[in-house]
Amino acid sequence: MNEADEIVSELGYRPFDADNHYYEAEDAFTRHLDPKHGQRVIEWCTIGTRKYPVIAGKVSRDVTNPTFDPVSPAGAMAEYFRGNPSGRSPLEYLGRPEPIRPEYRDRDARLRTMDEQGIQKTWLFPTLGLLYEEHLSNDPEAVTLLFSAFNRWLLDDWGFSYQDRIFGSPSISLCDLDWAIAELEWALDNDARTIVMRPAPIRTATDLLPPADPTFDPFWARVNESGITVVAHAGNTGFEVPGYAPPHSFQTGDNGSYRLSLGALHIEFERVVHDFLGSLMVDKLFERFPNIRMASVENGSGFLPELLKKLTSAANKYPGYFGEHPVDVFRRNVWINPFWEDDVNDTVELMGADHVIFGSDWPHIEGLEEPLDYVRELKAFDVEDTRKILLENATGLNERRPA
Repeated sequence: MNEADEIVSELGYRPFDADNHYYEAEDAFTRHLDPKHGQRVIEWCTIGTRKYPVIAGKVSRDVTNPTFDPVSPAGAMAEYFRGNPSGRSPLEYLGRPEPIRPEYRDRDARLRTMDEQGIQKTWLFPTLGLLYEEHLSNDPEAVTLLFSAFNRWLLDDWGFSYQDRIFGSPSISLCDLDWAIAELEWALDNDARTIVMRPAPIRTATDLLPPADPTFDPFWARVNESGITVVAHAGNTGFEVPGYAPPHSFQTGDNGSYRLSLGALHIEFERVVHDFLGSLMVDKLFERFPNIRMASVENGSGFLPELLKKLTSAANKYPGYFGEHPVDVFRRNVWINPFWEDDVNDTVELMGADHVIFGSDWPHIEGLEEPLDYVRELKAFDVEDTRKILLENATGLNERRPA
């Protein structure tokens, strides 16, 4: 019996991991893209010994090796994110890439790995697919072409409900309202349990709008009616701190030295989701559509105290504006997946155990090496609350709840 089996035996169930990822196949964005749109949307080029995507005519270096072969193993930087007790540099953690594992790209291999890990079910999110919308944001039609092709590859290779265990999440952008509604209907017809979008303002052909602007109410009305869960997942949101932060967390020198930027503090994750969810609240999305369930995944929970404090302040300063106290609405309609290195006790205190979901970020380098390593973070909770966080909350969100 391995360690995962021992944990499952002690729990009495296998958890639902609400944050897993795949490493996209090389043709993930092009298999279903008409080649005539390649130059406008995405195509590949070779520079030196590596291949890179060319998006809207510009080479993207968001990922050092976007073919992911080789790739650093799952959880390679877990110790670093636990506070780096060994005192190693970030580059030392990344110095052992390996050939890509079958379970990173093949769903049957992933099922076997999930069995070994003690995981019952998982939500599956993009790696590259969360990065490229921003590069096309000035061309909404190109965004729709990209995601239409990408979502159909996802259905091919992973499925939206494979063997009722692996749940791929199609990507939606509100940049084109008619397309977003049609793509949502297609996702519903193909048994999608979640849809995923980046936590960012919406750039349409004519405007830059908040996500709960009434313009988008026809989309949100269909989400509300269908009962599908919307996941706001960390990605490239276009967030910048002009003058303070270059694109990467640290820059390397020829002698192995590195220089930090403000990005190393990961401020962008907390600020973008704070503003995204705060925007939904002040625009009263959940008052208009009370059946919408929103899960914040891989955005951490460090933003929560300040956001809830500000919502309380707004309710006091603008009496009568909110039909219900915004903090109560937030705690009813939003679920939080804290970073595994966050203090989950604080998150539960703010949200309640029934609105916190477990996610390992496997197999990303900043995730956990073994998903059930997370169980050690839950020692302070009783059996009932532990089960909610590890299994029941995600299970409920995974089931459509039509209005």
